[in-house]
Amino acid sequence: MTQPAPFEIFLTTAPGLEEALRAEADALGLAAARAVPGGVTVTGGWPDVWRANLQLRGASRVLARIGAFRVVHLSQLDKRARKFPWGEVLRRDVPVRVEASCRKSKIYHDKAAAQRVETALRESFGVAVTADAAVCVRVRIEDNVCTLSVDTSGELLHRRGYKEAVAKAPMRETLAALFLRECGFDGREPVLDPMCGSGTFPIEAAEIAAQLPAGRARSFAFEQLATFDAAAWQALRDTAMDTRTEPPAEIRFYGSDRDEGAIRMSLANAERAGVAALTGFRHALVADLQRPDGPPGLVMINPPYGGRIGKKATLVTLHGTLGQVLRSRFSGWRVGLVTTDPALARATRLPFGKPGRPVDHGGLKVRLYRTPALK
Repeated sequence: MTQPAPFEIFLTTAPGLEEALRAEADALGLAAARAVPGGVTVTGGWPDVWRANLQLRGASRVLARIGAFRVVHLSQLDKRARKFPWGEVLRRDVPVRVEASCRKSKIYHDKAAAQRVETALRESFGVAVTADAAVCVRVRIEDNVCTLSVDTSGELLHRRGYKEAVAKAPMRETLAALFLRECGFDGREPVLDPMCGSGTFPIEAAEIAAQLPAGRARSFAFEQLATFDAAAWQALRDTAMDTRTEPPAEIRFYGSDRDEGAIRMSLANAERAGVAALTGFRHALVADLQRPDGPPGLVMINPPYGGRIGKKATLVTLHGTLGQVLRSRFSGWRVGLVTTDPALARATRLPFGKPGRPVDHGGLKVRLYRTPALK
C-alpha cells in the first residue's frame, strides 16, 4: 500500500498530563512530539497511527488529522466538504458519525456544522451516517479554520480489554500509566498499592515491566478505514509482542484492600491481562500493611478522597494511619499519592514535594503528590 506524506496525529490525554504523554511518545519514537493543551501532536503515517494505538499507555484517543481549510460561512463548509477526498481515508461500506466543535469563528453552531458535513458525506461520497457508527469524523472549527480528523481508536484507549470488574471510583488505566511515569517508574522496581480497588496500578505496572503492548487485547476503529493494511498491522503486532520480557523474580507488583470483593476483582483482572504470575493481591487493612520482601520500590495509591466515597474526618484518620505505616515500615520506598485534597495529603505527614498539575479524574480535579525515598 502506498503511504501518503506524513501528517499530524493528535494524541489526547487529560489536561495536566500532556508533558508525561509527550515523554512517552518520545520514548516510543514518534516524531516531533509536542505537548499542547489537551494532548500531544506528533507527525507520521498510518503505521504510526496503528503503533500509537497499540503501544501508548497514556493516550486516551489517537486522532488522524486528514485535512484543513479556511471557512467563514456554512455554505463554504458545505462546498469544501463535498470536494474533500474522503475516499482516501473512509470506506463507503462502513458507516460514520460526525462530531463538531466551533470556537472563536464565524461559524459558531456546532450542530449546524456537523449537519453540513454529514450531508456532504452522504450526498457526495455515498456513505451512511449513523449516530452509533464506530468510525467518527471530527470537525473542529477554530479561528475560522476547519480541521478534519478521524478518531482511529474507537473506544477510549483505557479500555484495554481485560478489566471486566471495577471497584468504586476506579482509576483509568491511561491515567494510572502516566502517574506511574511521573513517579519515575520504568518497570525495574516493585510497585505496591495498599488500596488497590480493581488492581489498576499493580496490573499496569506489571504490564510495563513485561513490555506488553497496552492495546494487545482489543480492536480499533482504524481497522475499518480505507488506509488499513491487515498484513502490515499483523506484522506490527507480532513485532510489538516479541518485546515481551520476564522481569527478575524480585520485581513483583502487589495490591491489598480492605474489601474482599476488590481483591477478587483484582485477581480476575490480572488473570485476564496475563500478568497473574507477576502480581499478588491480598485482603488487608492499611494498618496491617507489610513491606514485601526484595528491593525497595514505589508505593502508588489512589485513596478515597471524599468526592464520592467517605467522610472527611474518617479520611483524615485513614490518611494518618497510611502515613504512619509507610514511614515506619517502608524505608527506601518512594510514595505517589493521588488526591483532590491537599489536607488529606498533609494528614499523612509524608515528605511530599510540590504537587503535580490538576488533572481531571471523573469530574474531579486531582493532583499527584510524590516523595523521595523514605528514610
